[in-house]
Amino acid sequence: MAPSQTLVLINPRAGGGRAGRLVEPMRRWLQTHAPGVPLAAIDSIDEAEQRIQTGPIGLRVVLVGGDGTVHRMLASLLVRRCEFGLVPAGSGNDIARAMGVAGLGWRAALAHALSAPAAPLDVGECAFGGRTVLFLSSLAGGFDAAVGARALKTPGWLGGRARYLWATLRELQSLQTWRMRVRLDGREVHLGRALFASALNTPTYGAGLPAVPLARADDGRLDALLAGRFGRLGALGMLPRLILGRHLTHPRVSTQPFTEMIVDSESAVPLAADGEPVGRAHSWRVRVRIGALPAMCRRKPH
Repeated sequence: MAPSQTLVLINPRAGGGRAGRLVEPMRRWLQTHAPGVPLAAIDSIDEAEQRIQTGPIGLRVVLVGGDGTVHRMLASLLVRRCEFGLVPAGSGNDIARAMGVAGLGWRAALAHALSAPAAPLDVGECAFGGRTVLFLSSLAGGFDAAVGARALKTPGWLGGRARYLWATLRELQSLQTWRMRVRLDGREVHLGRALFASALNTPTYGAGLPAVPLARADDGRLDALLAGRFGRLGALGMLPRLILGRHLTHPRVSTQPFTEMIVDSESAVPLAADGEPVGRAHSWRVRVRIGALPAMCRRKPH
């Protein structure tokens, strides 16, 4: 793709500020290997959106950051029908895992994002309280959303999965469940207390936890992850099973694919999209936008 049709955006605050150290090395690499391709260190989402909106329709945008960076830019990428590439530089990197680029160094990831063909990925949308939020990896509803919110407040020296484990242990101290009704494609699948009712587009969330191992980001559907009533000890015992991907054998944990999920709750439930808190809701609806985002995946997306 011509340099005028490509843009590299780096979030210098991603990964606890570690991404900021890539700005100058990446700029020098581009001057040598992709002259004419602009790189911008973005100070705000407004600035990033402005750069995308002033570019051509179908612009190839390479984001350097983590799941939060992708989440905040997702709406603009869809509106401008951009091709999306990712250089992982965040703390969670679940989107990068699904795209097959999480294990690459930044040079290899950048070279891939600049040159690989794009293939369509599904995008999730969640409507609640008169709002619609988009997600590429996950929409968490309940305990896992509360953990994600707390993880954003963890000590700066904790990174990746460690901060989610720390946040989980802290959140267990004030464990809450909610009385929920969950419907998938018009069929009621749960009525009663629940620890969470979440939707995944990728196999992992929470910095690599294998929540729905068979989920695919290009199969035209999302996957519900439901956990029923759990006490503090039961939830604590579930944690090592989740880390090992053995949680789905528990009788109160289930997953199944859907194209529309509707959740109603007697009390407000915290929600998080791609690990970013987006509010609380008594009712929300999740749907899939099939093949909405062209992306440069290194392998067929998981």
